[in-house]
Amino acid sequence: MNYQTLELTLTGPVATVTLNRPEVFNAFNEIAIAELEDCISALGGRDEPRVIVLAARGKCFSAGADLDWMKRMAELPYAANFDDAYRLAAMLRTIDACPKPVIARVQGDAFGGGVGLISVSDIAVAAETASFSLSEVKLGLIPATIGPYVIRAIGARAARRYFVSAERFAANEAHRIGLVHEVVTDDRLDPTVQSIVAAISQNGPHAVATTKKLIHDIDGRPISEEVLLDTAERIAQTRASEEAREGIRAFLEKRSPAWRQNGPGSASQDSASSNSNP
Repeated sequence: MNYQTLELTLTGPVATVTLNRPEVFNAFNEIAIAELEDCISALGGRDEPRVIVLAARGKCFSAGADLDWMKRMAELPYAANFDDAYRLAAMLRTIDACPKPVIARVQGDAFGGGVGLISVSDIAVAAETASFSLSEVKLGLIPATIGPYVIRAIGARAARRYFVSAERFAANEAHRIGLVHEVVTDDRLDPTVQSIVAAISQNGPHAVATTKKLIHDIDGRPISEEVLLDTAERIAQTRASEEAREGIRAFLEKRSPAWRQNGPGSASQDSASSNSNP
């Protein structure tokens, strides 16, 4: 499909999904939500992309929900509001569960649902000039659909403050509470993201995907006999995979494994640069 609210660029192993509604600070409405879910879901099912970078046009990363959209929804009955809210929740879950690592490139402010997008990303790098706010209560709303992901990212203690105060906080505070992994100067934003992309692209793609799933599946679980059996089964299955065999052979033979042939900086990457939809 041709996206109205997104730009998608495929460059070798990197898919860059760019929020493209700068005139409304990349706020999302029902179209943006549907397109983002469709795009991330499609990329997650393709072999070529190894990493997804979630970026944005303009000065703002995302202002969260489009107020015109929220106004329209407030005038509709409960059933329509529920369906609409569930679509937002499903979009966030799709990004969170994507088998490809998702890196949020946060070049500007993020409010409300924009903080939710950062929270469902695996890695977040923010410009030092960016600011953040969980601003829902200012509008008489609650951060419900983003709540599970934001609380997981920053912890319940920080959420208790910022959910109910709606205070704006700086990038350094976002780093301190765990919302973003790195804070850099504006001119270091792209090099830092590219460095992380390069690091991920060195690794076995199947191992990366199954490691993401491992984190999702065992996070918060007590280290019980069930967990011991589960993790032992996972590593036993992985050891027998062709990717693991190739990785071990390559290490012992002091050569690069086959999957690095399409990594950043290779000739195949330079020739594969294109703009397309999955």
